[in-house]
Amino acid sequence: MKGKLPGGWEEKNLGEVCSFLNRGISPKYVETYGVCVLNQKCIRDHFIRYEQSRRHDSSVKSVSPERFIKLGDVLVNSTGTGTLGRVAQVRNNPKEQTTVDSHVTIVRPKEGMFFPDFFGYMLILIEEAIKEAGEVCGGQTELARSVLEERFFVRYPKSIPEQQRIVAILDEAFAAIATAKENAEKNLQNARELFESYLQSVFANPGDGWEEKKLGEVCSFEGGSQPSKDYFIYDNKEEYIRLIQIRDYKTEEKKVYIPIEKAKRFCDEKEIMIGRYGPPVFQILRGIKGAYNVALMKAIPNEKIIEREFMFFYLQHRGIQQYIINLSQRAVGQTGISREDLEAYPIYFPNIKKQSEIAIVITALSAETKKLEAIYRQKLADLEEMKKSVLQKAFNGGLA
Repeated sequence: MKGKLPGGWEEKNLGEVCSFLNRGISPKYVETYGVCVLNQKCIRDHFIRYEQSRRHDSSVKSVSPERFIKLGDVLVNSTGTGTLGRVAQVRNNPKEQTTVDSHVTIVRPKEGMFFPDFFGYMLILIEEAIKEAGEVCGGQTELARSVLEERFFVRYPKSIPEQQRIVAILDEAFAAIATAKENAEKNLQNARELFESYLQSVFANPGDGWEEKKLGEVCSFEGGSQPSKDYFIYDNKEEYIRLIQIRDYKTEEKKVYIPIEKAKRFCDEKEIMIGRYGPPVFQILRGIKGAYNVALMKAIPNEKIIEREFMFFYLQHRGIQQYIINLSQRAVGQTGISREDLEAYPIYFPNIKKQSEIAIVITALSAETKKLEAIYRQKLADLEEMKKSVLQKAFNGGLA
């Protein structure tokens, strides 16, 4: 914990201030009756989402009383990359008997030691450190009970009224930040919807003189290949080439490289790539050079008929996206989009000159949309940093 301990405060490890700190049950799930069971999906953004819960048959396996959650408990996700460490406090009495599964830890404060909501903020403060404390065990990232009990220290004023005063300030600050985040998220969504609406207005309403063909008549599709993982390395070197996967369009982490002689399909930054598997199925991608794997497919327009940029934006409009969704829902067991699915879809297009004019306008709108999205994403990131800053200040005695 950063900063000098303020006067009248104490610092102890988490295990010393808890009356109960343990994982939940291994449920016997049923559909329509039984005990409510919270899981990792229920704990997000410091809130508990009961709609994601499931039900346990307590007649098969009873639940011990201490494993029913209580007002003031903090729930900590204790397994899984990306989910481990997320915390949320029980701020309202559960409407029914509720427990957690074995991937979640119940952290219960000692009676009379804390103003309940203060204890919740205390755990939010150390959430990032908890996320980093997981250890790989049996192929899964786990947070051991002993680590949670012994490694993490918490600080608090001994005065309950002082805890209550701090909570009132934090509640007000967090509510203001939540409102600002909601507005930024709405603005981000509005920017995306504006762009999508324009695409739809262009491609769903063909003009006079537009021609109709099947996609397979104006474009070919080239599937990727899947080299053996035995060839994978994670640092580039001579005679190797990057292997592109769908996730690479979202993150630069853990790039994969393979020997050039093992690569079969290649793309450059300007070519149109389609993510065949989801969710979401049918992602339109570009911007990376290398060899691409089987989860990707390259769209190669006949540029005597279809201008590449026009094709790139056409594949993003709502009509074809809905077509793919409908196919996925209708075809039992279908896990992705096939070449044949795409070849059968109709495309409407004007002459090459008009296509180019349309593409120029959409490109400009796309660039402005991306600028707005970057602004709103930065705003969201700044608001998250503000929350952390306010918490740090609170627990360093800086909220006068």
